[in-house]
Amino acid sequence: MTTARVDEGEARRRSPAAVGRLATRFAELRGRDEAAFVPFLMAGDRGLDTTARLLDAVVAAGADVIELGVPFSDPMADGPIHQRAAERALRAGTTLRGVIDLVADFRRRSDVPVVLFGYANPFVRFGPEPLARAAAAAGVDALLCVDMPPEEADELRKPLRDAGLDMIFLLAPTSTKARIRRVLGAASGFVYFVSVLGVTGVKAAAPDRIAALVTQIRGEAALPVGVGFGISTPEQAASVAAIADAVIVGSALSKLVEDAADDAAAVAAVGDLSARLKQATRRTARA
Repeated sequence: MTTARVDEGEARRRSPAAVGRLATRFAELRGRDEAAFVPFLMAGDRGLDTTARLLDAVVAAGADVIELGVPFSDPMADGPIHQRAAERALRAGTTLRGVIDLVADFRRRSDVPVVLFGYANPFVRFGPEPLARAAAAAGVDALLCVDMPPEEADELRKPLRDAGLDMIFLLAPTSTKARIRRVLGAASGFVYFVSVLGVTGVKAAAPDRIAALVTQIRGEAALPVGVGFGISTPEQAASVAAIADAVIVGSALSKLVEDAADDAAAVAAVGDLSARLKQATRRTARA
């Protein structure tokens, strides 16, 4: 039995947010022949005031979408760099409510789409309906809940959809055709393709190995495909940008925050690398 391709119109009917900032941004990038540069920042690492400065730095560097990590005490998909960042953020007193307030403040000065990246425990404890309302009011565009597969996501996905927010799901190199179709049937905004097996920040991505799977995902749905895990240099970003709609970089930026002598140095280092990563996603600039 064949499964019909999910077209753009159907995706929009599934999610009110699909006509919002994320969809608009990806449409703009397609028109410029660019892949999106999506930096990941752990909210609260070095304090939320510093995160606000880091947000401004990546926007100035050309970030197209921002993934904002919600710190959690047991981040099972994250490698040691993000684990330490989450621990520092939690020690600094970072809460989900504080992260939402940070987005609300950021939204007063930027329209760059924001995705909250986190784990089920904080999201469910906050409450799916209150979370959806608060996130939408603050200007969040989507959530990615790492440990909540589509089969278990309706409790969160439905309130998000009703509030006009997208819910993003993960696919991996081991995903079967049936699994790809199952995820794409639930996802909106974009789909996050994990380019390497294992946790973040450990292995380098191999674009030649993931190109076929990215092509297969695109053949099943009109959603943009973002690729993350294992991308840390402009050269790697350029290779991924040639085959994907978005390049997601996290551990390399978190390591700069960790290693910086002070907050100002962290902001400068993250801004510099982000500018070089964004340049690498401009395909026409390399033609």
